[in-house]
Amino acid sequence: MLALDRRMFVRSVGAVAVLGLAAGRLSGDVAAQAAPVKGPFTLPPLPYDPAALEPHIDATTMGLHHGKHHAAYVNNLNAAIADKPEISSLPLEVLLAKLKDVPESVRTTVRNNAGGHANHSMFWQIMGKPGGPGPEGDLKAALDRDFSSLATLQEQFNTMGGKVFGSGWVFVTVDKGGNLALEARPNQDTPLMDGKRVLIGNDVWEHAYYLKYQNKRADYLKAWWSVVNWTAVGDRYAAATSGKLAI
Repeated sequence: MLALDRRMFVRSVGAVAVLGLAAGRLSGDVAAQAAPVKGPFTLPPLPYDPAALEPHIDATTMGLHHGKHHAAYVNNLNAAIADKPEISSLPLEVLLAKLKDVPESVRTTVRNNAGGHANHSMFWQIMGKPGGPGPEGDLKAALDRDFSSLATLQEQFNTMGGKVFGSGWVFVTVDKGGNLALEARPNQDTPLMDGKRVLIGNDVWEHAYYLKYQNKRADYLKAWWSVVNWTAVGDRYAAATSGKLAI
């Protein structure tokens, strides 16, 4: 009985450790939830039901990702700039492009949380229910010109996303001339910090995929293309080439 009890104890401790590890991965950048802080930045609503992206992204992940993680970025950002009117009135993309002008005492907090707010605001916009049309018109022409094909873009994008060490994002940027380029950024950094504009981006933080895909980031990256809303991406491309794309 003593040996059996010992084995049961070891199994129980192991199970608790695994659950704790998973919880840590998912909670990573989310502080204890507090009442929303009033400020210039707000959490945008999801443009679809949290279950709309299934089976590729599950409803539980979407609910946590939007309602907890993104909400925390907005809350933390508003708190950081609450007594700094010289920066609290800036549009998000301008704030990110002028991080060097942000007071040093809050610069890192603003960098992380303004970046997280911008990245996620873009992220929700470019996804939608599976089965929509593919790239069309000027967007398709740009993809074919700069990547030779959508398939080649997907391959290069997924490879870059798979190589992000730890947490970060992989992006396709777009300039006013409509030229596209790939780049990866760590943590919640964004090309907006260099005055660039983002066409699309995928979140490779574990909180974006761990409940469904566990450690199989490559599977998540591959599945994610099934929920890209190419109509919305086409609208972003048109806005970028006309100088109207903000985040």
